[in-house]
Amino acid sequence: MDFTNPLVYGVPFFLGLILLELTYSKTHDHKDLYKWKDLISSLGMGVGSAVIAPLVKTITVILLFSFVYDLFNPIVDGVRTNIMGYESFGYAWYIWIFCMLCDDFSYYWFHRQNHMVRFFWAAHIVHHSSDNFNLGTAVRNGWFTIFYKPLFYVWIVAIGFPPEMLVVCLGIEALWQFQLHTVFIPKLGVLDKFLNTHTMHQVHHACNIEYMDKNHGGILNVFDRIFGTWKPLDESIDIAYGVTQPPDSYNIWVILTHEYADIWKDMKKSKNFKDKFMYVFGPPGWSHDGSTKTVKQIRKEMAIEQAQQEKAQLNKADSKVLTASA
Repeated sequence: MDFTNPLVYGVPFFLGLILLELTYSKTHDHKDLYKWKDLISSLGMGVGSAVIAPLVKTITVILLFSFVYDLFNPIVDGVRTNIMGYESFGYAWYIWIFCMLCDDFSYYWFHRQNHMVRFFWAAHIVHHSSDNFNLGTAVRNGWFTIFYKPLFYVWIVAIGFPPEMLVVCLGIEALWQFQLHTVFIPKLGVLDKFLNTHTMHQVHHACNIEYMDKNHGGILNVFDRIFGTWKPLDESIDIAYGVTQPPDSYNIWVILTHEYADIWKDMKKSKNFKDKFMYVFGPPGWSHDGSTKTVKQIRKEMAIEQAQQEKAQLNKADSKVLTASA
């Protein structure tokens, strides 16, 4: 059965919403929401993704997803049957729901690993490199994530979901992710209990240390809650968007490749093979000499420092009490 990827209809929708938000921001009290050079860079990368993605996805569906689907779901006596012995999934409405859940689960781990593995982060940092948070940023996608992203989803066709169904679910996921990139939608009450909403995605794009590496979910936030990466927006915190080491350039190629260049520079800092490996596949911020820190290391140091300050305050209060009683 053939289906049309919903992203085909999403492109004009994306451009229309970007134009609407841009116009609203410039005519109201949000004139700094968009920077022209930044928007042009984001749109340029979006156009590049729009050109590259269909080619890669075509190869993915034909060579990878279809191959794996046929391998694990051969036709036995005229019936598509999974190697585990059950009939491969059809197109009933509840099958679509299960496929979307599988897609959302895979998206969570794909997205989380983009923040946990520096080689993946080098491709994904492109999306976070702007210090603006708007619908233009939503299309600021790295060109290299496309090449490894299918590996996180191939298990879905292996267990019996048709490749065409998965591609549609991927498109639906992308549509939801696009519209999350706006500051004009407040907290949504009961929907915040189970959906990945706009304020949660603001947290995800923040470079405040308390917000970093949080809210990796796609449509649902249930996997963030289960695996300990969920964090709601604290409106008392002044949020800062972007990354701690931005490319400081509007040149598309610099934005796309600057983190790879930094990885290469870091690899040359040590002759130890394990150190070189960690600079590529370890978490962002890892260093062999402690010159840079990971998010976990920074948070741990902050927690120790806070505990020491609280202990010092208690000791000071106790000494005052003893002095007064004496």
